[in-house]
Amino acid sequence: MTNLTVQTPDLISELPKKGMPVTIITGFLGSGKTTLLNQILKNRQDLKVAVLVNEFGDINIDSQLLVSTEDDMVELSNGCICCTINEGLVDAVYRVLEREDRIDCMVIETTGIADPLPIILTFLGTELRDLTSLDSVLTVVDSETFTTDHFESESALKQVAFADIVLLNKTDLAPPEKVEELEAYIRTIKEGARILYSQHGEVPLPLILGVGLTEADLFHSFETEEKHEHHEHEHHHEHEHHHEHEHHHEHKHHGHHSNHLDNDGFVSLSFQSDRPFDVHKFQEFLTEEMPFNVFRAKGILWFADSPMRHIFQLSGPRYELEACEWLTPPKNQLVVIGRNLDTAEIREQLNSCLV
Repeated sequence: MTNLTVQTPDLISELPKKGMPVTIITGFLGSGKTTLLNQILKNRQDLKVAVLVNEFGDINIDSQLLVSTEDDMVELSNGCICCTINEGLVDAVYRVLEREDRIDCMVIETTGIADPLPIILTFLGTELRDLTSLDSVLTVVDSETFTTDHFESESALKQVAFADIVLLNKTDLAPPEKVEELEAYIRTIKEGARILYSQHGEVPLPLILGVGLTEADLFHSFETEEKHEHHEHEHHHEHEHHHEHEHHHEHKHHGHHSNHLDNDGFVSLSFQSDRPFDVHKFQEFLTEEMPFNVFRAKGILWFADSPMRHIFQLSGPRYELEACEWLTPPKNQLVVIGRNLDTAEIREQLNSCLV
């Protein structure tokens, strides 16, 4: 296991000085992106980090460190902040940049089915390039479950193709020969990428922060294509962001919604119920009925024969349940993500698990 006590005392002094360094963390569903984020917050040395996420749910925010919270921003006493991208990526970035207190670097987590290119171009092809410095694109890969079938998804392929760093995570769950084959395969997709091994997202931060690996010049052709698309299809798309001065953002999508999701056939199903599950029926659903093309599921589960609240995480063939006390009235809340799913059938199967 990687020893996280190996630290570089002057990591802050090594960070680039031209604009706030930005690290984009991407990776397929369930690869361990949020686990890596939690490791960054835990082992950040003296860095003050801004973490931008789609939701706070999986970020390990120590309540003892909590200074203040708004709807879409959490401030910690150690100087770090966590901000959601609910209002759009560019707006979230400006909220961080315009804070009075010093933030050393920004880390952005994409969704597991996101094409990272529009997010990269947000920092290289808009006015943000003068205010930030794209440090690296880091792609997390699940060493155990990763197969070439992942690349039936265009976005999964691009996550590796645009990576400066590929973190082969969960190496403790995969045979050494599989990890070696995986590394060789990834080098055919992205020659020259820095490849690191990790377990539980543990990696010395000087290897992934302040590394200056993104070569902006390589994206000029993509930027031209994006601008051409923009002028062809969205002649009048302009977002004005008002603070003490005025900003004009002309970037399409901000990296969060694009047509490739439809092309890849990904579906997200949300399930809620005020009735509990029968634990045996739910277990049978997981082992016997869950479609093989479900890549990720997570939620809060309520079982009839348990007084506890269960945090449920499923990634590929693995799942885990963590029990804790209910702080709210019990209910079931579950999100299932996969490709070409029959959502009506899954919903019916889940309903049949209820008591």
